[in-house]
Amino acid sequence: MLFIEYPKCSTCQKAKKFLINHGADFDDRHIVENTPIAAELKQWIERSGLPTKRFFNTSGNVYKEMNLKEKVDLLTIDEACELLSQNGMLIKRPLLITEDTVLVGFKESEYEMIIK
Repeated sequence: MLFIEYPKCSTCQKAKKFLINHGADFDDRHIVENTPIAAELKQWIERSGLPTKRFFNTSGNVYKEMNLKEKVDLLTIDEACELLSQNGMLIKRPLLITEDTVLVGFKESEYEMIIK
């Protein structure tokens, strides 16, 4: 599993603690220091089955400063991935990537299904 986080994010901290407490084997990746590239993001978005907008950190300052609320729905998947790859703080976190699943954000029930 690949766990992508921003270490100062409280939700990321909860998710990481959950993984550790459940003995999950995962690789940890800092979302800003090692921002996913556009090709990775596109693959994850497609595998997740979620709308592209779910991968945007809509409550973040960068999202608001860039006035993306009106623009994000107009972006193609390629444009969205390129934009997300330019600034890790635009990406909703944490991300948990497995062979079969891509989880965005932290919901304990979703994580429990992955850990089993």
